Amino acid sequence: MEKKIMLGNEAFARGAFEAGVRVISSYPGTPSTEVTEAAAQYDEMHVEWAPNEKVGTEVAVGASIGGARALSCMKHVGLNVAADPFFTAAYTGVTGGLVVLVADDNGCHSSQNEQDSRYHGRGAGVPILEPANAQECKDFMKYAYELSEKYDTPVLMRSNTRISHSRGIVTVEDRKEKELIPYEKNIQKYVAMPAMAKKLHVIQEKRLNQIEEDSKDFPINRIELNDKKIGIITSGICYQYVKEALPQASVLKMGIINPLPKALIEEFAKQVEEVYVIEEGNPFFEEQIRAMGIPTKGKAMFTIQGEYSANMIREAFTGEAPEHVAPQEAPARPPLMCAGCPHRGLFYILGKLKKHVMGDIGCYTLGSLPPTSAMDACLCMGASITMAHGFEKARGKEAARDTVAVLGDSTFFHSGVTGLINMNYNQATGTVIILDNRITGMTGHQDNPSTGKNAKGQEAPAIDIAQLCKACGVEHIVEVDPFDLPAVEKAVKEETAREELSVIITKRPCALIVKQPDIPHLITDKCKNCKMCMGIGCPAIELENGKPVIAAERCVGCGLCKRVCPFDAIEEEVK
Repeated sequence: MEKKIMLGNEAFARGAFEAGVRVISSYPGTPSTEVTEAAAQYDEMHVEWAPNEKVGTEVAVGASIGGARALSCMKHVGLNVAADPFFTAAYTGVTGGLVVLVADDNGCHSSQNEQDSRYHGRGAGVPILEPANAQECKDFMKYAYELSEKYDTPVLMRSNTRISHSRGIVTVEDRKEKELIPYEKNIQKYVAMPAMAKKLHVIQEKRLNQIEEDSKDFPINRIELNDKKIGIITSGICYQYVKEALPQASVLKMGIINPLPKALIEEFAKQVEEVYVIEEGNPFFEEQIRAMGIPTKGKAMFTIQGEYSANMIREAFTGEAPEHVAPQEAPARPPLMCAGCPHRGLFYILGKLKKHVMGDIGCYTLGSLPPTSAMDACLCMGASITMAHGFEKARGKEAARDTVAVLGDSTFFHSGVTGLINMNYNQATGTVIILDNRITGMTGHQDNPSTGKNAKGQEAPAIDIAQLCKACGVEHIVEVDPFDLPAVEKAVKEETAREELSVIITKRPCALIVKQPDIPHLITDKCKNCKMCMGIGCPAIELENGKPVIAAERCVGCGLCKRVCPFDAIEEEVK
């Protein structure tokens, strides 16, 4: 055994490795992405990026039926996509151990909502484990497979941004190979038809009741008795905040958070004068504990929004705000697409043409911000296409001429293909723009079905997006370089004017994965201060004494500013 400093996500991957997991299938999503990336470094496991979370979960379920330990990882909104197989797998149970890891994003650091995934686990009727540090990430992952196989159930492993992205010291051990469990055909167990599902639901209820009864003795739960005036029930990252803010308080730290360890909670409540529940998100624990007849205090002192902190908890209990020096007001730094980003040219044109843009989830969502402000709506993965379709059906074909759907290549594979099929099938008039930057950019450059590489970096078949669109029934398909502004403008005008469905594919690699020319540009004396170059929102262009200048250290030499300047005032800097 040796000790290493690991991200929580790296520790999850290590736990899967040590537990003898054979198959991992996931879709990248912050803050869960690094689990699968770290797992891909272990040759003993098959690790893959699936087109979406539903597919990843189904692959893991199939591997489990095949007798292997399996894992699928996703962020909280990804669990919505995976809910269909996840809820039914909770009925069928497992053969090899099955864990679904979900990472919530309290505070919306990189998400469109603050979903509380504990409700998914409770709704599905599966046990949920929640670690509090990197060591527990590894240990709980191994324990989850023991529970999964002992109780014949999938296990939901819940993390969040702080647990996934904090580092800690982890004691690593050797991998224990888990032999394949012999496969036996079992129609009553694995064919989820109504007649079988009714019986499986009864089994599932008995299973949960047994887990609740046994959970009092689970080693991942513990009571820490100190000052008995205050008894705090908590889990996960909030346990760390509580220990820092109120080191003398008595604490019940729960490792399993569904079903709640009722007997342990009742035992703890009898030993303290007042019970407090501290949990980020909704009052998931608090409502259930009150239903047990135990008076508690919780959300009345806190909030359902955002992240908690040790200072917040300390102030709530003592009324003492932490002493700190008020920080100097820093200049605003709005998020921007990177210098050289291939999406910038398209959004410049869409803003110029004043098109209504139904957007999607990805780096390009930043196209909604000034100066382009070229996006009207963004809902969830793949919804750009279907929202544009609904917009047209509500407002008529004239509206379709001024409306486009915009989404990335990975998002198109995730859940855009079915929307495109729907538009074609229902005879839509509209234009879909697929931004093909040859990578899954927003989550850190993971490969996808069009990049030609798999999760381990090996060569893989690459899907031709244009051919796929053609197979979906689209006849009018245009491919264009997004930095060729006249070509982009021509394509947008022509395709949106059609009475039929069309697709525009902008093709240029992400500026961060392909070496840029690295020839910085400068603004010469020809500049008339029209500020057209400011309109593209490049972080390398700034105002100095009221006139635009290019910061050489940030310029990557993409030349987009040169293309929009009407006075030829921008030139390559001669070194």
